[in-house]
Amino acid sequence: MHTLSSRRSDDGIVEHDIDPHGVPGLLCVPESASLRTPAPLILMGHPGGLRHMRPRLLLRARRAAADGFATAALELPGAGGRRPLVDVDRARRELRRRIEAGASIDDELVDRLIAPLVSRAVPEWRSALDAVLRLPEIADGPVGVSGGVTAIGVRMAAVDLRVAALGLFAGSYVPRATLAEARGITTPLHMLLQWDDAGNDRDLALELFDAFGSSEKTLQANLGGHTRVPAHAGEDAARFFQRHLARTV
Repeated sequence: MHTLSSRRSDDGIVEHDIDPHGVPGLLCVPESASLRTPAPLILMGHPGGLRHMRPRLLLRARRAAADGFATAALELPGAGGRRPLVDVDRARRELRRRIEAGASIDDELVDRLIAPLVSRAVPEWRSALDAVLRLPEIADGPVGVSGGVTAIGVRMAAVDLRVAALGLFAGSYVPRATLAEARGITTPLHMLLQWDDAGNDRDLALELFDAFGSSEKTLQANLGGHTRVPAHAGEDAARFFQRHLARTV
């Protein structure tokens, strides 16, 4: 795997700027991780370019490292310095116009916005996993998926058996095809829902949660908008990953 640069922070993690197969990425590893005590990996999803999201990703990485986990994030297709996805950008602008106008968001628009991201991002994530899990300080599985574009996380759980814990934030639009995929997924699930999230279809989020075939699934709903996630929600999500990845810690 191509590592562009590495640095040690003052809070116990080693930050690696990586470039697996030409896709910009960030890998954060606890200083305590080694060949004898490899760290389990959590894939961190996010909604944009790495440069813009880096401060928030590092906060999440430090929290995960305190629990003994390494974390990795890739830049989304079409985001940051990557080649723009013209049709996706057009769909995103239309979505914003409809939200501002109070107009309905139909399935066709959601498909145009989300489906191309899923079809491009998931193969990139799986290829990056192949590279990262070969590192001696990283446990070779299982892995967790945390946050990001919901449909990408669902597809990862559907197609990659290395994903043993799925943590979703019900804050992005979901194609109907994602609901169908969820019915075949048995991966343990922890879903966070902000009850007053103006940009999220609450009924669709509840429908998605209900669709999962997982025998262990938890829905945590809190009052407040998209950015008013309470601190204890992060603590609960951390305990979820500890339960399902701890055997490799």
